[in-house]
Amino acid sequence: MAEPKKKDTDKADKADKAAAKAEKAEKAEKAAAKAGKSAAKADKGSGKGKADKGEQLPVAKARLYELYKQQILPQLAEKLGRTNPMNLPRLSKIVINMGVGSAIADKKFLEDSVNALTQIAGQKAVITKARKSIAGFKLREGQGIGCKVTLRGARMYEFMDRLLTLVLPRVRDFRGVSPKAFDGLGNYSLGLTEYLVFPELNPDKFTRSQGMNVVFVTTAGKDDDAREMLKLFGMPFREGQKSPGAA
Repeated sequence: MAEPKKKDTDKADKADKAAAKAEKAEKAEKAAAKAGKSAAKADKGSGKGKADKGEQLPVAKARLYELYKQQILPQLAEKLGRTNPMNLPRLSKIVINMGVGSAIADKKFLEDSVNALTQIAGQKAVITKARKSIAGFKLREGQGIGCKVTLRGARMYEFMDRLLTLVLPRVRDFRGVSPKAFDGLGNYSLGLTEYLVFPELNPDKFTRSQGMNVVFVTTAGKDDDAREMLKLFGMPFREGQKSPGAA
């Protein structure tokens, strides 16, 4: 009578051990799955946070920014006689805008301009609206009459690089840009009569002629300092024209 009881006890012990082992394995599997989900969520969250903040690519990846740090800054310090690098002029932002007056008659012209500017800048363009109504031009307050985009960081230097090396040489009968188009505070304005000089645009899709204005906003504070910096960047100023105030 004693032997059957011992066998039953051994079977019960083995069953308990098997159940405990299975439970332990299940807990380990759940813990591993939870850790994997947490890591994936952390990676996704970190990337999403940067996108939500609107952070751009590091400026160190832009070729023109590396040129500015390694070559232009030392040359500016020597020419301007300044030892503090924080006191040297630098690019703050580039603003590209288009005035689309034909949008009053047909909104399609404005849509085409927004799409073209978005492709040119690599950043979504915003629509600019009229601040007041003008009856003579059939313009109503709040009506879209243009578009613009503001570039900073890596996109700013990459756009300027493309503009100087690819776009301006494609302009018909190009003889350089005016050295006078400064506003007195070191900001330079450049006008283009045709946006199809940008190789990003397909001439079969964008058939209408449209001009644009590019403003280089700097921290120079003086036109002469900004002019020296833009020259070192490679801005092709026309020679033989004296800037306002020059001797």
